[in-house]
Formats: sequence, structure tokens, C-alpha cells
Amino acid sequence: MIQHTTIEEIVSAYIAEHHPDYYIVETAVHPGNRIVVELDSESGINIDACVTLTKHIESQLDREAEDFELEVGSAGLTSPLKVLRQYTSTIGQEVEVLRKGGIKEKGVLTAASPSEIQLLVTRLVRLEGKKRKTSVEETLTIPMEEVLQTKRVLHF
Repeated sequence: MIQHTTIEEIVSAYIAEHHPDYYIVETAVHPGNRIVVELDSESGINIDACVTLTKHIESQLDREAEDFELEVGSAGLTSPLKVLRQYTSTIGQEVEVLRKGGIKEKGVLTAASPSEIQLLVTRLVRLEGKKRKTSVEETLTIPMEEVLQTKRVLHF
């Protein structure tokens, strides 16, 4: 079976030389040697770059020794964020975070670190002496171990 580390080394060397603004979101080798490579970039990834990388990976592996299926693509806008670099490039955008316990939080991502993220959320609260609820902004800090999934919120 083809090793995950082999694929990651091939991809890392290629993008360092040809596309330094790209970064690896995920590399996986599934049963049956189904290889999946997912990339991302601040400026986006075009199909030609994916095709060129696919050809490069194929040239580095020997189909005679081991057959494989290869899929190279970019992380989609609707895909969950997986690596810290995706979080940092999403700062200032609205996201929806699914936390442990099924709690969903929606707000603007204001900070991200390996240990936590911060969201600016707007809540409706009833202030003392007021009949109507008022919008109040608060910063919410969520530890990364509590985050199950984070997705961008798209507005059309």
C-alpha cells in the first residue's frame, strides 16, 4: 500500500517549488490505494494547477508496482475548515461553529490560534427596565478541542 507520508512529501516538495502560496489541507490514502489530496490558497486554486500536480504525483509513483486512483482538488468554499491556516485566512468572515454537545454558534471570526478561536457574536438580550430585546455584541472564545466543525457562511 502506498504510504500517506510518501504522498505528503511529493506534494510538499512540488508546491514549495511551483506554488509557494498553496498549502496542504489534507492528504489521505484510502483502502484500494485511493489517494486524495486537498489543497488551499489565499488566492484560490485553478484547475490547471490541480492537473499539473496530478501528473507530477503520477510520475513519482510506479503503477507497475502498485495500482492507484488519484484525486487532487481544492478545498471548497462550503467545506469545513480543517487546518489553522484556513482559520487565519478566514478571519473577518462570518462562520458557523458546531461545538461539542450540538451547540451552534454563528459570528464573525476575529482570531484563531492552535488552542482557540474567537467569534464576535450578536445576541438579543432583554436589558433591565426595557420591554424589547436589544442586540448586544460579545466576543466568544471557543477552545479548539471543543470545535467539531467550522464552516464559512455564504451570503448571496
